[in-house]
This record gives sequence, structure tokens and C-alpha cells, in this order.
Amino acid sequence: MTVIDGKATAATIRAEVKERAAAFEEKCGKKAGLAVVLIGNDPASQIYVRNKIRACEEAGVRSFAHFLPEETPQRDALALIEALAADPSVHGILVQLPLPRHLDAMALLAAIPAEKDVDGFSAENIGKLAKNERGTVACTPLGVMELLRRYHIPVAGKRAVVVGRSNIVGRPMAMLLLNADATVTICHSKTQNLKEICREADILVAAVGKPKFITGDMVKEGAVVIDVGMNRDENGKLCGDVDYEGASAKVAYMTPVPGGVGPMTIAMLLQNTVEAAERTLS
Repeated sequence: MTVIDGKATAATIRAEVKERAAAFEEKCGKKAGLAVVLIGNDPASQIYVRNKIRACEEAGVRSFAHFLPEETPQRDALALIEALAADPSVHGILVQLPLPRHLDAMALLAAIPAEKDVDGFSAENIGKLAKNERGTVACTPLGVMELLRRYHIPVAGKRAVVVGRSNIVGRPMAMLLLNADATVTICHSKTQNLKEICREADILVAAVGKPKFITGDMVKEGAVVIDVGMNRDENGKLCGDVDYEGASAKVAYMTPVPGGVGPMTIAMLLQNTVEAAERTLS
């Protein structure tokens, strides 16, 4: 089995992004800029935001961090996003999810212009993806496609199964695979005969958020398994949605957890941000 090393691949992409960011700065006299909005005190979100800010600094991207209190009203959050949308020094806007319950996340995300939507969550960018048109794609599924490309894993004509249908991973993942000419099945909590469907997959993407949900008897011999999950097992150890021990004996390629898909998400966020900046020059 070949282990798909997302950490090493992400490091390569971040080095490429750094070169592009430097070229952009040299051409227009300012850095590519990413604004990150964090509302509330969610500990995991605070870690994610700190990691994104540090990644920006390392890549030569200017970060604008906005930390708002838990009780921030909708109108104030919306006013901030609208101000960032109008700021020419900001090329990408990211609102860290989840938001406090009293806020309308969909309305806030809708206020981000499509050209600054570096998360790929806007209706316009999702529509472009569905129509196989050029737009900004959600970072995690985009990172999966980049791993497949850089490991020279063919997608066209293959049977792909995506387990999970979230708007952040599952749905855009399925559309990307379809656009790459795979034959795609999406599985979810209501899917019948899940095991049998998964065993037909040449490429199996697990994105359900349940530790070790995909067991070794659910994967095909010689399959490519992409584990998007990030969970804790009964001993508190990080693990994915796939039982790594059980599946690794059968598959041809597999991403580990940690060190697989996870590092790719921030790498693709940086790439999306620099591409958004580059588009302002055209």
C-alpha cells in the first residue's frame, strides 16, 4: 500500500503559493490579503484561525483577523463582512464556522462576494461547480483532488463512492469527481446496502465524521481510500472515518489521519486566496 502523504504535498503547495504571492506583491506593490472572521469562543475554531493566520504569514499573505464576541448581533457581523467586501486590500474573506446559534450563517456567507469567497461556499461558486465552470471550490474536496492528481491516480472512468453529503465536503467532492469523469455514487445515513456499494468503489472518500466507520470489509481490493474524517477514538487518539488497520491491508492507496487530507485544507485556502488576488490583475 502507498500512503498518500498530505503533509508533504501541502508543504510543496504552500511553497508554490509563496512564490505566487511574492510575484503578485512585486507586480502590484501590495500583498494578497485574507480576512478571517471569528465570532465567539469555540476552542477548536480559535485553533483553526490561529493556524490559518500563521500559514498566511509563512506564505507571504497578509492576514486581517477579526475576533468578535459571542453576543455579536447579526447586523454588526453583517456590517463587518460588507466592509471587508468593499476593501480592495482584502482578496479573500473567511467566516469561521460554526457560528453562535443566534446568527444566520447563510445570510452572513451570502454577503461575501463570489470573487472573495475563498471557502467556495457561495451559491454562485457552488453553481459554477455544478455546471463544471471555473470558480472557487471548497478547500477540503479541492485538496483531495489535488492529492489524486499529484499521486497520478486516474479518476476518469473510475467508480467513485463518497460517503457523506455535507455542503462543505460530500456534495462538492462528488461534483468534482463527476467533473473529472468518474462515475459517482453519494452515500448517506439513509443509504441501503452501504457495505456493498462501498466495496464497488475504485475511489472511496469517507466524510461522515464517525470514528472508524468504514471497516476493512467495506473496501475493495486495490482501491484508493481517502479519509476526510478527524475524530477521537475510545482512547482519545486521533483517528479517521476509516479503520486504518483493517483497510490498509487491502487498498492500493490511502490517506492517514492525521497527516492526510487535513494539511491540504489550509494549503488550498492559501492557493484560493492568491488566485483571488491574481484575478484582480486581469
